[in-house]
Amino acid sequence: MTRVIKILGTGCPKCQSMAGVVKDVVSANNIDATIEKVEDIMEIIKFNVMTTPALVIDDVITIKGRVPSKDEVLELLN
Repeated sequence: MTRVIKILGTGCPKCQSMAGVVKDVVSANNIDATIEKVEDIMEIIKFNVMTTPALVIDDVITIKGRVPSKDEVLELLN
């Protein structure tokens, strides 16, 4: 089953770092997932997130306001 991963953020350096970490983990572990970057502030507000970056996996907010480690992302996806 394909996982849906959303990275919420306006494009700041931390948001870009999170996107890089998530992409690396997905490709290195052959995880079946689609990655979407959500940069529209109105869309981000719909998730009730006030601090970015935020990581949403299958419509569940898993991380807010920080860049996770690769190990942490892998654990969330397994």
